[in-house]
Amino acid sequence: MNMQNSNMPVSFAPDTENTRLLRDAFGRFATGVTVVTTASEDGPVGITANSFSSVSLDPPLVLWAPDKASRRFPYFEAADHYAIHVLSNEQAELCQDFAKNAHAFEALDHKIGDNGVPLIENCLARFECSRVAAYEGGDHLIVLGRVVKAEMRDGDALTFFAGKLGQVANQDKSDS
Repeated sequence: MNMQNSNMPVSFAPDTENTRLLRDAFGRFATGVTVVTTASEDGPVGITANSFSSVSLDPPLVLWAPDKASRRFPYFEAADHYAIHVLSNEQAELCQDFAKNAHAFEALDHKIGDNGVPLIENCLARFECSRVAAYEGGDHLIVLGRVVKAEMRDGDALTFFAGKLGQVANQDKSDS
């Protein structure tokens, strides 16, 4: 069923026969785009993820959810330390690079953090985390992490909506 040019709602009960519809419905929620990185025996690894959310200010907690079917899943399932990088609209290529290649650090401005985690520079925000817990979440693992260090800068956000990258412009405070 093609809904690209339709304003009519489609109702359905999610099941194994209509996973594309459910995926499209989930895609109606605009998200930011992140790259999550960790150290591994194979060197630094990263994965593009839009399953990120803040959870708590006290203590400072965030979550993200790697796909169990991903070839990179074992790296992140085992990671006690990782970093979540919120991408700016200028980092769409970086997003695509990590979507294709776990080791896309070659031509990238990065450093190694206190816990050996690769840290990408010039993101809108970066959260260095220690894993607190992990929970089964169907075909994903829900990973809860405590933010041990954070960094941020101004800029426009890279977004993901209906299967496409876009951006949200940061409104100039002088216009408010």
